[in-house]
Amino acid sequence: MTFSLDQFRLDGKVAVVTGAGGRGRSIGRAYALGLASAGAAVVVADRDGAGAERVAGEVEAAGGRALPVAVDVADPASVAALAERVRAAFGGVDILVNNAALMVEVAGDDLLEMPLERWQRLFEVNLTGALLCVRALVASMRERGGGRIVNQVSGGAFPALSAYGVSKLALVGLTTALAKRLGPDGITVNAIAPGNVTSDAGRALVPDDSPFLQLLRAMVAARPRGEPEELVGPLLLLCSPAGGWITGQVLHVDGGWVMRP
Repeated sequence: MTFSLDQFRLDGKVAVVTGAGGRGRSIGRAYALGLASAGAAVVVADRDGAGAERVAGEVEAAGGRALPVAVDVADPASVAALAERVRAAFGGVDILVNNAALMVEVAGDDLLEMPLERWQRLFEVNLTGALLCVRALVASMRERGGGRIVNQVSGGAFPALSAYGVSKLALVGLTTALAKRLGPDGITVNAIAPGNVTSDAGRALVPDDSPFLQLLRAMVAARPRGEPEELVGPLLLLCSPAGGWITGQVLHVDGGWVMRP
């Protein structure tokens, strides 16, 4: 097998990115634009339908193909409807990026005092939502001869020090379990764990004058913050033929905040 840069191309592939339309300048938006630039048709899925339409418009303005879909990943019926829209529009799916999550909404919650319904909703979206999307789309991947699943976790899961971190660490467990289950079908399952990112949501949680940012500057090997677009290269590796022998892994993209052997 001879390596070629063409192995990073996604021409003819169909990608679903959840959480791709909300929160203005977001990681999901960067993922959608990046996958489209590599040749994939992109389903921009978000609970915010207007946001999904906006990002789909950006993809199309850049010469790509996009379908905006309003979806609640925690609602099985909504996810099933998403799968049907994808099949009707593109015939199936090859790539699923489980990016939708609650983060800002639970940032200040104390583990011991967080209302149980908020805890349950957090896991319905951040963990169960990813599983529902996989269940709804995996048959299509099998029909098309394989696929790629990438779950968005977080540097905040290593170690988990908050409810959000716990939900993302649970998603790491789902990643490895699915990688084992779906490997024989030619479907890889990996995760990306971003560090502190200058998305709109990231700046809302960690403004420029945050003491946490000062702590990161002392801890992180390189830059303490990254741009959403700096996550696109790692995503393309995990979604393309170039990364076909990678599965069950967490790729830390954080400037050296979390270092694992």
